[in-house]
Amino acid sequence: MPNIGARLLPVLVVLCGFLTAVGAPPATAAAPSGSLWFDGGPLTVRGGRFVDGQGREVVLRGYNVSGETKLEENGGLPFASVADARRSATALRALGGGNAVRFPLSWAHAEPVRGQVDTAYLAAVTEQMGAFLDAGIRVYPDFHQDLYSRYLFDAGSWYTGDGAPKWAVEGGSYPKESCGICLFWGQNITQNAAVRQAQYDFWHDAHGVQDAFLGTAQATMIYLQRHLSDEEFAGVVGFDPYNEPYAGGYDSGQSSRTWERDLLWPFYARFRARMDAAGWQDKPAFVEPNLFWNANISTQRQEGGLLDAGTLGPGYVFNTHFYDQKAISGILMWGKAADGQYASDFAAVRDRAAAAGTAAVVSEFGHPLSGTVSDKAPTVLKAMYQGLDSRLPGSRWWTDPAASGPVLSGSQWQWDLYNGRHHEPMNGNPGKVVTSEDGWNDEDLSAVRLDDAGNPVLRQDARLLDRLYPSATAGSGLAFTYEDRSRDGSATLTWNPVPASLPDVARLVGSGQYGLLVWRSGAGAPTELHLPASFPTPATTVVSDLGTVCGPPAYTAATPVGVAPEPGGTGSRRLLLTAADSGVPHFALVTNGATAPSADLLGAARSELAAWVAAHF
Repeated sequence: MPNIGARLLPVLVVLCGFLTAVGAPPATAAAPSGSLWFDGGPLTVRGGRFVDGQGREVVLRGYNVSGETKLEENGGLPFASVADARRSATALRALGGGNAVRFPLSWAHAEPVRGQVDTAYLAAVTEQMGAFLDAGIRVYPDFHQDLYSRYLFDAGSWYTGDGAPKWAVEGGSYPKESCGICLFWGQNITQNAAVRQAQYDFWHDAHGVQDAFLGTAQATMIYLQRHLSDEEFAGVVGFDPYNEPYAGGYDSGQSSRTWERDLLWPFYARFRARMDAAGWQDKPAFVEPNLFWNANISTQRQEGGLLDAGTLGPGYVFNTHFYDQKAISGILMWGKAADGQYASDFAAVRDRAAAAGTAAVVSEFGHPLSGTVSDKAPTVLKAMYQGLDSRLPGSRWWTDPAASGPVLSGSQWQWDLYNGRHHEPMNGNPGKVVTSEDGWNDEDLSAVRLDDAGNPVLRQDARLLDRLYPSATAGSGLAFTYEDRSRDGSATLTWNPVPASLPDVARLVGSGQYGLLVWRSGAGAPTELHLPASFPTPATTVVSDLGTVCGPPAYTAATPVGVAPEPGGTGSRRLLLTAADSGVPHFALVTNGATAPSADLLGAARSELAAWVAAHF
């Protein structure tokens, strides 16, 4: 929900608890090409982190695939075809550096008739999801909704919604929708009486609509579990039950906090039970608090964050969104974002997840790429990724790295191949066909589009999107930073320069990109970092206590520092760092700024970093 009112969640679908999905189980699929012995397998939540089967801490980075699900032109599917899904998955890995996607689904298309799950829709969803899983990309589905349902809006409406099916709206006798004076579609969440009443009814299970949704959600999960191969199903991380929940209205004496306690959390507990019954008992529910709990406009913020849910534990992930509504407003933030702009916002996510005893994910973040505030996008997105990487601004990272905090998982909104090429009759109106931008309520946030030859190309700086990050850490991460040197127009943004106190490291990095990971060793599999395309192997220099090398060799079990393809055959690569000990701090500086550095410079940089690590860890 990039708009100022913040976007509302899916009022998803529905069916009686007796719904089941049918069909033959799938043929066994092989692991993604390029997989190594430690790849694949399910993730679990342990110690407040995502953990793989080797005990490594995993960071999920990627995109929402995609807002196309909110449109009717492809029947509520993310893609027009499985071929497009495969093309998107390859590009997302190779161009966007992603290893995971949030995968929106449509309740309206999963259950177009009350009590009847559309298995043809579920079959198409499963095939398209499989394209990402087969490319080595992990998936978490999301029954998506905004403004409850498109069926609240008539053919002449200024806005539209998505989520609930027509029959769920027809049972509510809602007033004619009107947002009044609204500059942003998200204002409908709090100002449109039809939207508010429909939301309210969902949380109070009016007309049995919530029961119906839970039935359809269970049937969907059963279908996916039966029709994905075991290897593919292992790549499904969990399920996001409901996008951006909001009460619609509070009862007398009720607050946002007590609404979370008395209505939202019981819904999540019911959804969790449906997951268990569907064979998803080992996968977490990615639960979102009241969407306004972390709004950065004080008049919008509401107390929340699932404060009364107790310790969530491994069955749940704390899942939230973040958009800079001040920047999007065009009024409340005049300048660009700067170093550390969102440090406190993302620190709040880390702290809330830690208090809840579970992992965190920021499943939506982004900024408009066209319109009056699009000039802020390069700095806003850089600051958001900086906040995901560390809880510190660059100005403090080198002097206090132990306070860096865990690296957060996140999914940018969004990855829409069809950006600028839509053909969406808005609210079914053939005289109001939307072709531009994201095709939905004047949004334009897609990081990708198709060029005239049909090839995916980035709409944002590749240095910003295709990032170095620790995708799997053997042991526990202690600190991480990445200076992407992304651009704002012709200006290079450098918010975390190597300090003058490390002159040899600064000489080695020069004006190049660099990342630095400090971790405490553990587990038998290597630590791995995604290598952006801007780090071709011959131009990559690694300075680590495990070894110092320019142009790392191919990975083998006997190679402490090596490079290997990422699974899936997309051409993306990873750096693998193997430590033979356990419980020992290690470091690795990775840069593309060095050109044929001398052995003396490499040795001096390694000595500086070793002393710096010893002083701070």
